[in-house]
Formats: sequence, structure tokens, C-alpha cells
Amino acid sequence: MILDGKKTAENLMKKVAEEVASIKETLSLGLILVGNNPASLVYVRNKQRACNDVGINVENYFFDENVTQKEILKTIDQCNKNPNIHGILVQLPLPSHLDETMIINSIDPDKDIDGLTLVNQGKLFNSMETIHPATPKGVMTLLQKYFIEISGKNVVVIGRSKLVGKPLAMLLLQKNATVTIAHSRTTNLKEVTKKADILVVAIGKPNFITADMVKKDAVVVDVGINKVEGKVVGDVNFNEVKEVASYITPVPKGVGPMTIASLLENIIICYKIQKSKRN
Repeated sequence: MILDGKKTAENLMKKVAEEVASIKETLSLGLILVGNNPASLVYVRNKQRACNDVGINVENYFFDENVTQKEILKTIDQCNKNPNIHGILVQLPLPSHLDETMIINSIDPDKDIDGLTLVNQGKLFNSMETIHPATPKGVMTLLQKYFIEISGKNVVVIGRSKLVGKPLAMLLLQKNATVTIAHSRTTNLKEVTKKADILVVAIGKPNFITADMVKKDAVVVDVGINKVEGKVVGDVNFNEVKEVASYITPVPKGVGPMTIASLLENIIICYKIQKSKRN
């Protein structure tokens, strides 16, 4: 069965739009983009369009490739201090001359819609209420929407990034899953993946997971987005694996739309945190 991220995200977006309409203030996102990375440009356009669809204003701060660290930090500081900007997003990756960690951690944690600051990641690690990174949040929402049991299940997450693998492992642990994190250096990967009741793949290699690596009736979540001969494909060989899996996300129309919808939810959460501190 297909885990339909597109349809689930559309329903989420309707709820977000209703909530945005009920808020008396205009919600605004400060969006920072450096350079002309083609993938980043696509992601930024998608985020702008989604914000527009639900009535969230976007303030764009676009810089050329050679911008200084000082200039970026100054812009973030202005957004932090501006009460009319409720969320800040720095599109990653950044050019190599910029210190990504320092830039991300200069964002006010209450405006950190990506949930990537050390404050928000530390809260997640300690099972405290916080802003969850959008892709892991979207994956969890999708699994819950389809009533997929997580508690007590063996879950394998392939990928250990701070954007997907690590935070997703923490969210799964909070739901009482037994979690294994695998990655490019894992030996006997096939043996590891074959034990998974739920397999989440975020490794960045097109069609990497094949049917012989998947346990029968496993739930397979494909976070990968790769371009092969002009076509967008995931990290899972969809046509093969769908014959073995009980549930599987397609690429596109799987995790991608859920990420965007979750990001919009995070802007509302940030707004509510800031409002509660003002009152």
C-alpha cells in the first residue's frame, strides 16, 4: 500500500491555512538563501509557494555566493529582533567559506523552524517539548496517519544527518521503537535492513535499497530525492521493493510534501511560543 504523502500533506495544509486565517496577525517567515545551488533554488521556490498558499508572508534575504559571514549574521540578528518575523530559515547547504554551525546557532531558538539549533536539538534529545526538524516530523505524522504501530517495532534508519537521521531516531525512540542507525560505513548492511519492521532510508544514493534487502511486509519510508536521467527517484528501488513491503512511500509525492507541510506547522508553533512569552 502506498503511504500517500501528497494527499496527507494537502489535508495538513488546509488545517494550517485555517489556523493562519484565525490568527489576527500576519505570520512572516524570514528566508535566507546564499548562492545559486539548483536544488536549493527548487526547495526555496516550493517553500515560498507553500507559504503563499496558506497565507504566510515571506521576507526574502538572498545573497550571492561570496557573501561574508558577518553579513549573514547581521541579517539573522535583524530577523531575531524583528517581532513581525516569526520564523527564520537558512537554506542549506551553505558555501564552504561560511560556518554553518555558527550561522544556524545564531538563530533565536524560538524562531528556529528547522529545529536545528543546539537548544532545540538538546531539548529533543531530552524528550522536552520543542520544534522538531520538518522531515522527521513529517515522517512521524505520515506513519501515524496510516495507523502504523511504532511501539516495540524494530526500526532501521539509514542515514545519520542532524537534519533527518539523528532527530528521527530520537522521535522513534520516544514512541518506544527499538532503533538502529545505519550509514555508509555500516558493514553487513543487508543483514541489518532485513531485520527492520520499519525501514527509513535517507542515504542519498539513487535506487540503493533493493527488494532482497527488505523484510517481507516491512514498512518502507524513502526520504531520498535524486535525479537520474532527468527523473526524480528515491533511495529505494520503488518498483522492486513495493512487491515486498506492506507500505511504501513513493518519490516524488511521499516524504517531500510532508516536509513542507511540517515546516508550515512549525511557523505556527514558533508564533505561539513567541506570543506566550510576550503575554
